[in-house]
Amino acid sequence: MVWACEEEMRRCSNEECERLDIVGTRRDMIRAIRASKTAAEERAVVRKECAAIRAAISDNDHDYRHRNLAKLMFIHMLGYPTHFGQMECLKLIASPGFPEKRIGYLGLMLLLDERQEVLMLVTNSIKQDLNHTNQYIVGLALCALGNIGSAEMARDLAPEVERLLKFRDPNIRKKAALCSIRIIKKVPDLAENFIHAAASLLSEKHHGVLITGVQLCIDLCKISTEALEHFRKKCTDGLVKLMRDLANSPYAPEYDVSGITDPFLQIRLLRLLRSLGKDDADASDTMNDILAQVATKTESNKNAGNAILYECVAAIMSVDDNGGLRVLAINILGRFLSNRDNNISMGSFVILVGSNYFRYVALNMLMKALAVDSQAVQRHRTTILECVKDSDPSIRKRAVELVYLLVNESNVKPMTKELIEYLEASDPEFRGDLTAKICSIVEKFSPEKIWYIDQMLKVLSEAGNDVKDEAWHSLIVVITNASDLHGYAVRSLYRAVQAAGEQETLVRVAIWCIGEYGDMLVNNAGRLDIEEPLTVTESDAVDVVETSFKSHSFDLTTRAMCLIALLKLSSRFPSCSQRINDIIVQYKGSFVLELQQRAIEFNSIIGRHQNIRPSLVERMPVLDEATHSGRKAGSVPAAVSTSQGVSVNLPNGVAKPSAAPLVDLLDLSSDDVPAPSSSGGDFLQDLLGVDLVPMSSQSGTNQAQMSGTNVLLDLLSIGTPPANSSPSTIQVSPSNVDTKSPVDLLDRLSSPSAPSVQVSTTAGSSPMLDLLNGFPSSSPIAVTEGNGPAYPSIVAFESSSLKLTFNFSKKPENPQTTLIEASFTNKSGEVLTNFIFQAAVPKFLQLHLDPASGNMLPANSSGSIMQKLKLTNSQHGKPVNIVTSAVLVYSDSYLIFSVIPQKSLVMRIRIAYKVNNKDVLEEGQVNNFPRDL
Repeated sequence: MVWACEEEMRRCSNEECERLDIVGTRRDMIRAIRASKTAAEERAVVRKECAAIRAAISDNDHDYRHRNLAKLMFIHMLGYPTHFGQMECLKLIASPGFPEKRIGYLGLMLLLDERQEVLMLVTNSIKQDLNHTNQYIVGLALCALGNIGSAEMARDLAPEVERLLKFRDPNIRKKAALCSIRIIKKVPDLAENFIHAAASLLSEKHHGVLITGVQLCIDLCKISTEALEHFRKKCTDGLVKLMRDLANSPYAPEYDVSGITDPFLQIRLLRLLRSLGKDDADASDTMNDILAQVATKTESNKNAGNAILYECVAAIMSVDDNGGLRVLAINILGRFLSNRDNNISMGSFVILVGSNYFRYVALNMLMKALAVDSQAVQRHRTTILECVKDSDPSIRKRAVELVYLLVNESNVKPMTKELIEYLEASDPEFRGDLTAKICSIVEKFSPEKIWYIDQMLKVLSEAGNDVKDEAWHSLIVVITNASDLHGYAVRSLYRAVQAAGEQETLVRVAIWCIGEYGDMLVNNAGRLDIEEPLTVTESDAVDVVETSFKSHSFDLTTRAMCLIALLKLSSRFPSCSQRINDIIVQYKGSFVLELQQRAIEFNSIIGRHQNIRPSLVERMPVLDEATHSGRKAGSVPAAVSTSQGVSVNLPNGVAKPSAAPLVDLLDLSSDDVPAPSSSGGDFLQDLLGVDLVPMSSQSGTNQAQMSGTNVLLDLLSIGTPPANSSPSTIQVSPSNVDTKSPVDLLDRLSSPSAPSVQVSTTAGSSPMLDLLNGFPSSSPIAVTEGNGPAYPSIVAFESSSLKLTFNFSKKPENPQTTLIEASFTNKSGEVLTNFIFQAAVPKFLQLHLDPASGNMLPANSSGSIMQKLKLTNSQHGKPVNIVTSAVLVYSDSYLIFSVIPQKSLVMRIRIAYKVNNKDVLEEGQVNNFPRDL
């Protein structure tokens, strides 16, 4: 464009230049602009020239208007505003001469766009030029309309363009086809007017007209389904014949590119065939042979040939095929990936581009082909893995995504090995994506837990700082569930930390395992045959934790985990207890509040509460893998298994109603259900997970109204005892507690000389409880011969229509499991049909329902339905961990440390039935279970 403007300026004769000395010659302007050394000098020259051009426009100089506009176009391309010359373009277009029109249309396309309202003024001039007798002027009008034509101009000028598609000159037909593409994109409703004209262009002999005609057909197929069907029926055979003639044609100097006849036209034809063959079996069958011929005979060692092969592969992947042709196409893509030539052609233009871009699109196409024929893609697995090591980051990222899709149960081990080996040499900015994919692959396709642990340790050792939290959380969950691999895991982690102690995520996992299984590390417990001998002393294990704790490069989370591990090791390794206490004491004055609080509490436990420390630092319970996976995925599994604490079985094979989800049954999503406890206890029930039952009615008027603090004091038996409590009950008032020391109450209650705080043992109250010196055995329960403890029956639910009674029994060898026999009685005078009973319990319980004895309940208590339930309490006889379940309440007078001996039982029930063909739903909550279930 710049060259055209400069060339037009040089056409001015010496005499004409002399006449324009007042504004400076074109050569002088260009020379002055190029000679400017600073931007300010250039702006000064441009301002001077623009002022001169404005003066010439004001003088209405007809003879040299086109040369002034040429100068304006040059100034516009330098980035300066030239809007004042737009009307000059319209005047030049209206001129009768070709030179003026050429500059006018050139300025129109350069200085204006389709959003300019002034463009509407030129519509009539373009229409006249489209009907001009001079074909060059017609060509100028077509070029302008094809570049900046608006929707309004397209509607007005479409008939003239359609007529020109049959013009005698091939150059006009070519430009008319390109202009038609612009028109149908701006106004899709006009597409049907060009269908037959476009189809006629496919029989042209001139290759330039053929290329534009094929492109017009491609765009028509995208816009109009009518055009697509027309071309499928009328043009598919002709296109296949044309493609075959081009593929088999001899040397043609006019269209030859590197020994290939017109690769531009072949690419366009393949794109049109792709559109016609998609989702059409007949058209696909017609073109299968020619696609196979092009794929096998086209030379792949030349740029033009590679461009044709790429389009051929894209066509094969789009059309309906029997599978053999797709294998051939995938093999071609495999050759593309292995080609390292930097001169590779792409797309419809044979240009020199990097081979990385060509490999990138090949990887994209392989990802699409994977859903169609995964086995054919698997054959190129080695080549794809090599692309993971490419120097181009975009190639690496796309290759990793493809490798992730290629992994399955049969090839997970070799592919994971390759990826981990490359992880050692990968760039730091690429490690995040690579480690995320490796961790996901290992977790998803792990054949065995020991292999999973080994691979995760390799990843943590190489790029632990790039591993996301979810990955090492999952590793800990797997380790806890593999009881036979606890010793192997902790020893492997110990070795890994010794070699790669700078990886913080690795250190976290190792510290956690050493704290839990440190005794197995020292004793070599659970040693496998594949392990090498390892000798670790108690002092060595503490050294690892201490070194990590004192490392300034680790964050607060890691150091807090080190403190917990030290507390646990103080119980595991009694000989190192004093050393561990000395380490913890150093952080009692830490400026980090989290570390300071933990150090103070742990120091008190180690130094003064030896009797309760073993129970505080017991090993963590096995973590549920299914629950962890559900939380990691961000959704609750559709089927709630008994491992998650709840099981709902419907009787008689009845499907669970969609309107009664388990979450709704438990009312977990609602806050409007009143708690069963008395006022003031709701917050404590939510916090501790226990059921606060009011005192027995026999304490009657002697029971004071409880506030939030009084409820907690009553729970701990601190304050005024009930009137009928035994004389041995000890009262603890605020005056007995030194509120200045956070551990004073803990010290006093656990000292040998201090009396224990107990709950009254009168009838109906809970058993005696020594808060910190252990939990006493429960009061004896009557035992019946052969059937375990005997419990009284309870009325679990009662309404105007129904009564539900629970009878309890236990087996002596399995005290955690309670057998419940539910009896349903109909008190109304109507028969209840379609009877369904549902129940749900908290997570620490497991509930199994057997089928009911029937689904029809007779009226007037004349019969009953029996159903057996099995309830397993995982917390039976176990105190809640004091550290994790501690409740610290700070006030002006108290510091209270509470321990809940056992969670209370609660059950939500739902009973559905029909009365006179009307659905009835009743709900309730059972809170009055016997305490020792």
